[in-house]
Amino acid sequence: MSTQLPLSGKVAIVTGSSRGIGAGIALHLGEKGAKVTVVYSSPRSEAGAKEVASKIKASGSQAIVVQADLGNVDAPTKIVSETIKAFGEKIDILVNNAGVLFSKSILETTAEDYEAIFSVNVRAPLLTTKAVVPYLRAPGRIINISSIGARQGLESLAMYSASKAALEGMTRGLAAELGSSGHTVTAVAPGPVKSDMLDDVPAEIVELQLKTTPVEHRHGTVDDIVQVVGWLSEERSRWISGQTISASGGYQML
Repeated sequence: MSTQLPLSGKVAIVTGSSRGIGAGIALHLGEKGAKVTVVYSSPRSEAGAKEVASKIKASGSQAIVVQADLGNVDAPTKIVSETIKAFGEKIDILVNNAGVLFSKSILETTAEDYEAIFSVNVRAPLLTTKAVVPYLRAPGRIINISSIGARQGLESLAMYSASKAALEGMTRGLAAELGSSGHTVTAVAPGPVKSDMLDDVPAEIVELQLKTTPVEHRHGTVDDIVQVVGWLSEERSRWISGQTISASGGYQML
C-alpha cells in the first residue's frame, strides 16, 4: 500500500457500519489507508458488515468485523478489545455513527422508547469514547454523527432531536476535555440522506426539507457525508474541534 495514503498506519473504529452512511465511512477510511473495525449490531446485519470488510481488504487495507449491540453497556469494551487484539494497542479514529430513529407523538411515547433511543444515540457514544481514550494516539480524531434534527423542532421526532442535541453538547464537552492531549472531537450533522433511516422520517417532513435545501433541492448522498468525515479524520482538520458541521446542502444555515 502506498505510504502516501493520508490515513496509512491509522486504526479506525466505525460503529453502525454494515450499511448506509456508516458503511460508506468505513470503506472511505479504508481506502485512505486506515485499518478499520466494522461494527454491526444484529445478526441480520452480519452479511452487510462482512461485505464492507471485504471491500476494505480489496482496497489494500485491513479490516475486522465485530458484532456488538450498542444498547448494551458492555458493547464498547468488546469493540475496543477486539480492535486492539487485531491491530495493536493504538487507536487513531473513532466514528460514533450507530443510531436509532423512530417517529412517535408525545402521547405515544413510553419510558422504554426513551431508553431505546438514548441508550444508543447518547450513552453508547459516551461509553465508546471512554473505552477508546486510553488507547487514543495523538492526534486522535473522534467524530460523532449527529443530525440536522438536533437543532430543529420536528413533529413526532422530539426524542430523536433531543438525543442528537445531547450528542452535540457531549461533543463540545469532550473537545474541551481531550484537547490538551492533542485530540479533536467534532460532530457531523447530515440533512436528509438517501438511506434506510430516511424511511423512518415522515414523508411531509422530508418533502419540506428538500424544498428548503438550497443545493439542487435534493437528498444528500452517502458520499456527500463521507467526504466530510474523511476530511475530519485527517491531519488537515487539526484546528477544528468542538464544532458541528452541517452537511446538508445549505439546509439550516446556522
